[in-house]
Formats: sequence, structure tokens, C-alpha cells
Amino acid sequence: MSSSTGGESGPKSALELAMERLRQKDAAAGVEQQVLTDEQKKAITELRSVYGARLAQADLEHQDRLRGTFDPAVHEALDVEYRRERERLTSELDTKIEKARSGH
Repeated sequence: MSSSTGGESGPKSALELAMERLRQKDAAAGVEQQVLTDEQKKAITELRSVYGARLAQADLEHQDRLRGTFDPAVHEALDVEYRRERERLTSELDTKIEKARSGH
């Protein structure tokens, strides 16, 4: 008895099954998969590198400021400011990556 596997070699891994379900879900929602050009990939990699450095710099500056005070109210204010800066940088990165993906 031979079973046809449609050209596949062996059973699918959990990751392959999960990815297949996600593709089916995206297809049902009308989401199209986009193949990125090498130029787009390079731009996205560069953006992630630049913003990774900016986020690391924000983290270092935050740690330095925290070491400069023992006042809990100041610590809380610094934490709020730090979270806002991280959110701003992350949002800016996401926006720029979307622009790079769309080719603008």
C-alpha cells in the first residue's frame, strides 16, 4: 500500500502546520503575501539597525538618569518618559518599515 503525500517528504512539523493555518487565515481575510525586493529588505534591515541603536541609547540614558536620583517620584516620572520615548521610536520604526515595504 503506497500513500500519496503530494510530493512532501514526511509529516509536517508543528511550525509548518501553524504557518499553513496562518496563510489560510490571511487568505480568508484577503491579506496578500508580499515578496520583498532585495532593496526593500536592505532598507528594512538598515531601519531596524538604526532604530535598534536609538532604542539602546534611550535605554542607557534612562539607566543613567535613574542612577542620578533616589526619589521614587522622580523614578516614576523618568519611567513614564522612557516608555513614551520607546513607544515613539517603535511607532516611527513601524511606520518607516511599512513605507519601505510598500516601496515609497
